[in-house]
Amino acid sequence: MTNTLHRYGPRQEGDYIVFAIPARGINDAGCEDKLQAFLRLASRFNPVNMGNGKGGSLFRPERSLNPFTWFTKRRRHKVSPNRVIEEIKGPCTAAATFDSRDAVCAVLKAVKEADLGMSVNVSGPIEGTYNAAQEAGITPHSIEYSLEFHGRLDLLPEAPVLELITMCGHGMVSRHLARKVAFLVKEGRLTSEEAAIYLAKPCVCGAFNPAKAQVILEEMRHWW
Repeated sequence: MTNTLHRYGPRQEGDYIVFAIPARGINDAGCEDKLQAFLRLASRFNPVNMGNGKGGSLFRPERSLNPFTWFTKRRRHKVSPNRVIEEIKGPCTAAATFDSRDAVCAVLKAVKEADLGMSVNVSGPIEGTYNAAQEAGITPHSIEYSLEFHGRLDLLPEAPVLELITMCGHGMVSRHLARKVAFLVKEGRLTSEEAAIYLAKPCVCGAFNPAKAQVILEEMRHWW
């Protein structure tokens, strides 16, 4: 089961998450090196984000901020892939997010060849994911579907906001932050790329797709 299944909206292509995770009591002993090796493989194929469930993603919040540093160009928004990899200490989830099916196919081929002994899942559109697996010489043993949202849908945020915040399956990206940065993009006070980075920061696992967020934020310029 993965929380990355519940991404809302029609834009599914160009949004893939590949992640490795050990099983407690089965292959978690000494898994640190294998998880690091997985992310090193993934980093060769230009992920738009990556992270580990305990240390954080490429995009990080900053500890020393005040109202005057919100728009400064000197802020450090991103850490190196090597830092994300080296921060893996013990069992955790290691994830890499891609905006290309071809990149996912290449990652799967490399992971298959490396034979790390870790469970590897791919979250993305069914057809694209299945085709990537086939091209990599892998037969998926199971497929899990999200059943969408049910109940009082009128209580949910607006559709484009929902598209943005569900890219963090743990619910760490606030709808209020999504609306705020979208409005700043419309005003010209942030670029869509900068706004996407702000939204990516609260997602510790690295499953948030800033490339997809940038497209959504550009469309939201005409939302008001």
